[in-house]
Amino acid sequence: MRSFTALWLVLSLVALPAFAQKAEEEAGDVSETDKDSSGPLRDRIPPVSGHVFLMDGRFEISPGIGLSVRDAFFSKIFLGAALTYHFTESIGLSLRGGYNVSVISGAAQICQAGDPSTNTAAGCRSPTLEELTTRLDSTGQRVPENVAFGLNTVLASLDFQWAPIYGKLSLSAERVLSFNMYAIAGPALVVYGPKNELGVGGNLGLGFRFFLNKFLTIRAELRDTIYFENSFPAGSGSLRNQLMAEFGFSIFLPTAVQEK
Repeated sequence: MRSFTALWLVLSLVALPAFAQKAEEEAGDVSETDKDSSGPLRDRIPPVSGHVFLMDGRFEISPGIGLSVRDAFFSKIFLGAALTYHFTESIGLSLRGGYNVSVISGAAQICQAGDPSTNTAAGCRSPTLEELTTRLDSTGQRVPENVAFGLNTVLASLDFQWAPIYGKLSLSAERVLSFNMYAIAGPALVVYGPKNELGVGGNLGLGFRFFLNKFLTIRAELRDTIYFENSFPAGSGSLRNQLMAEFGFSIFLPTAVQEK
C-alpha cells in the first residue's frame, strides 16, 4: 500500500509540469480576450470621463424655433436666439429673446345651445380674434380690452444655466455622440395681450446639447415661462404659464480650443 502511494506521488510530480504548461497554453486564449477588451475597439470608443467638447470661457450663439405645448386659446411659434457665456464647463449665463407668432388654437371652442324660436341649431365653433381680445359692455357692444387668454408676443429672459451631466452615446462600433444636459432658471419679461402690456415672470427648463464637432451643436429645450397677466376688471388677473419646446443649433466661439 505504501509502495502504491509513493508511486502515485512520483507520477503526480512528473505530470504537474506538463499540466501547468498545458494550462498556460490554454491561458493564451484568455489573453486574446483581454487583448480584445483593451485593444483597438476600446481605443476607438473613449471613456465617458473627460470632456471632448469644451465650453469653459466660450460664447455660444443659439438661434432656434419653438412650438407651444398644450395651449387652450393661442398656439404659438417662437422665433428667437440666445447668447450664452460659459464661465466653467458646467455654469453659464444666457440672454435670450424672441417673438411669438400666435394663431387661435384648435382646442378653443365657443358652444351654444339651440334656440327653436330663432331656428338656431346647437353647436360649437372656433372663436374669432375679436371675441378673444375684447369684451362686451353694458350695451352689448364689443370694446377693446386686454383680455389676453395667453396671447403673448415678445419674450425675453436672463437664464442661469447649470450643466451637471456630460455623456456619450454609442452610435456604432467606431462612432460616439457627445452630449450634455443642463437646467435653466431665471427672470423673464413678457409682452402680452392686444394692448401689448408688459408682464414680469420667470423661466424654468431643461435642455440637451448634442455635439457635432468642436464648435457646433444641436440643441433641444423644454421650458416653462410663468408670468402674471392682468385682465378685466382692472386690478384682477392670474398667473399664466407658457410651456414651449424649442429646437435649434449652437455655434461656439472661438471655434478652435485646445482639448484638456
